Amino acid sequence: MSQIAGFILILALITMGLVSTGATAVLTALPFELALIGGAAFATLLIGNAPAISWEALRGLALAVTGSRWRRADHAALLAVLHRALTLHRKKGALGLEADLEDPENSALFQAAPRLLKDADARTQLCEALRLMGMGQGGVARVDDQLQRAIDTTHHRRMQAVSALQTVADALPALGIVAAVLGIIKTMTAIDESDAVIGAMIATALLGTFLGVFLAYGLVGPLANRFGQVVEEELGALEVIAVAVSAVASGSPPRVAVETARTSLPPALRPSDADMDGRLHEAAPLHLVRKSAA
Repeated sequence: MSQIAGFILILALITMGLVSTGATAVLTALPFELALIGGAAFATLLIGNAPAISWEALRGLALAVTGSRWRRADHAALLAVLHRALTLHRKKGALGLEADLEDPENSALFQAAPRLLKDADARTQLCEALRLMGMGQGGVARVDDQLQRAIDTTHHRRMQAVSALQTVADALPALGIVAAVLGIIKTMTAIDESDAVIGAMIATALLGTFLGVFLAYGLVGPLANRFGQVVEEELGALEVIAVAVSAVASGSPPRVAVETARTSLPPALRPSDADMDGRLHEAAPLHLVRKSAA
């Protein structure tokens, strides 16, 4: 992955730079300074955010490296489930999907798309959209409005975690200065020591400033930016659901709605037309989608 390669490269460059200076005292103090600045950064994350947002921001660090959890195959499975669900809804109405919507985790329909089951936001959006269609009130405009508001709410919540991580990145240079000031204070208490000792202590103090700037602009800031990109990519699943459901609500056949949703995906995540045709032809008959068809 490019993020891992970049991390290894920048870590190697910084390590070589520190080693080439020959500053043994600096290298010795490195673990302590990292623990001090990293611990302070973690504390600012906890202080400035609700626990759920702090946790999601920490998970965002991993997502920034691994990338979006929604892959092309996951979108293909989602589109196949959408086709089956929308077809069944069109034939039997909301009652034909009642058992699936009430307990999606144990639904044979939803189990065909494992990523959909794991993504609570996407799963909830699909269930609520199908329920709303079944109510038959407000028409297409109401369905579209509900879907868009759900997407906006999810986007806002996830971007709060991105903002929290970016705030930590912005705070790191200042935290590095705090660590440097603590080092200078320690140096001043040993002002009667030799020049060599004082020089090593000052170098160690400046290490705090160096680490704060490096972590902010070389690591946490870029990871926060990548996390934001992942959030946008994962919202694609919600957009796919919105496009397909809105199309059916407007009167389009489920196959046309699914194709419209497929083409709304970016090329890197878009299943091929041949792949979708194969998935839809291999799908079980509608009366086998659920163990107890209505």
